[in-house]
Amino acid sequence: MKLTDEIKKRRTFGIISHPDAGKTTLTEKLLLFGGAIQTAGAVKSNKIKKHATSDFMEIERQRGISVATSVMGFEYRDLNINILDTPGHKDFAEDTYRTLSAVDSVIVVIDVAKGVEPQTEKLVGVARMRQIPMIVFINKLDREGKDPVDLLDEVEEKLGLSVLPLSWPIGMGQRFKGVYNIYKQELILFDPHGQQDEDNILKITNPDLETLEPLVGKFAAEEFLSELEIVTMVYDDFDRDAYQKGDQVPVFFGSAINNFGVKEMLDGFVEFAPSPLARQTEERVVRPEEDDFSGFVFKIHANMDPRHRDRIAFLRIVSGKFERNKFYHHVRKDTKMRFSNPTTFMAARKELVEESFPGDIVGLYDPGNFKIGDALTDGEVLHFKGIPRFSPELFRMVINKDPLRFKQLDKGIRQLMDEGVAQLFTQVMGNQKVIGTVGALQFDVIKYRLEHEYGANCDYHQVNIHKAIWLEILDKEEFRDFEKRKMKDLAYDKDEQLVYLPETAWALQMARDNYPGIKFHETSEF
Repeated sequence: MKLTDEIKKRRTFGIISHPDAGKTTLTEKLLLFGGAIQTAGAVKSNKIKKHATSDFMEIERQRGISVATSVMGFEYRDLNINILDTPGHKDFAEDTYRTLSAVDSVIVVIDVAKGVEPQTEKLVGVARMRQIPMIVFINKLDREGKDPVDLLDEVEEKLGLSVLPLSWPIGMGQRFKGVYNIYKQELILFDPHGQQDEDNILKITNPDLETLEPLVGKFAAEEFLSELEIVTMVYDDFDRDAYQKGDQVPVFFGSAINNFGVKEMLDGFVEFAPSPLARQTEERVVRPEEDDFSGFVFKIHANMDPRHRDRIAFLRIVSGKFERNKFYHHVRKDTKMRFSNPTTFMAARKELVEESFPGDIVGLYDPGNFKIGDALTDGEVLHFKGIPRFSPELFRMVINKDPLRFKQLDKGIRQLMDEGVAQLFTQVMGNQKVIGTVGALQFDVIKYRLEHEYGANCDYHQVNIHKAIWLEILDKEEFRDFEKRKMKDLAYDKDEQLVYLPETAWALQMARDNYPGIKFHETSEF
């Protein structure tokens, strides 16, 4: 098969939401449709060990949240679909930000009762900044929630999206009767027992009271027809080009836990979501149909299988074809590498892969060669953009509680920092290690994983730091004075970039005012 045909077969997307909006449940239902798992509840259940699970880390199961991006693939309608199920919890937002660099489209999950929540706003903001095409799935229609018209207004207002409903609910909660697929002009009747078969799907081109009343009742039919009339008057027709540019956002309604409305959303997604897109590098734009291979590491995860202590780098293939046992150029290290056991993921089940194509996510067993953002190519020097580190918001100094296990602690911290779960800063004065995160929960996760995966025991000491600021030195004379005065507030990140750690916002503003020959950046990519 030609490279262009392989590219057309692929869809790679991320799922983002506020915690508890039903993102992991939706992921499970998508995997069910693709045959990647066989049992509803496999993603959430602690008891079902034989099936795939997206929340595979023990601390995730204990707390009932996702704290790591999971990569899952399945086949559907002759397409190869890759899902990146991201952490919803705000404390792990940076992992999600980086994951968005590896996807070509996004599904945003919104709880019909809670509407647009703060974490959704942040994540959608990043997706909009990257101009990623989005679909909104409004979930939990089997529960009472906000009026659908009001909810669409809220999505437009809070998220800044131009929405277009492609399906519309008939009732809600106890009165939920089904969904009308506006795009395909089909009525899907709701079965609370989760049985969605062909008998429940009716082709209705022009819904009217006479047709609907016997199916859903008079009150529900009248309410639906009134809302549908408003919707068809207010919203534009679907425009695939506008959607792929991020200018129009289709909206679907359903109930993931009841496996309802998910198939309609998935069918719409595979029909108009983009196949793999080009990526920007510092050198040029790389297009997927190019013959030469290229890809970048967007995530690293250690100890996915605690029994084997494996460490896997997740590689997004951008162009050309990736082949097992072929030598590739590691751009940062300027060395050749080959991979004898690259893997793809069917949920958390790993499978050996002989070849992969643009849009695919490949897992590379990594003894420590990779960092997030690293590029692999057929030989060309490329540096992929859009994978920055953001300034953390919370900082703690690491205290080793067991000096005899210093090596284990050092190794554990380095590997966890390479995963991007937090950032490590080594102070210029005193060589003390400071961890920076965007949320307090990350400190618990780091401590837990250091103890259970590396046999190291640590504690934290509070430090007074406002932000981590990367420095761009334009005037060396000014910097020498700045360095002399601020030595105690300077540190190096894990890539040996110089970082300023001001104690207060006022100190940062004074530094900006007094040293115009230094640029102060809140991300590492400048």
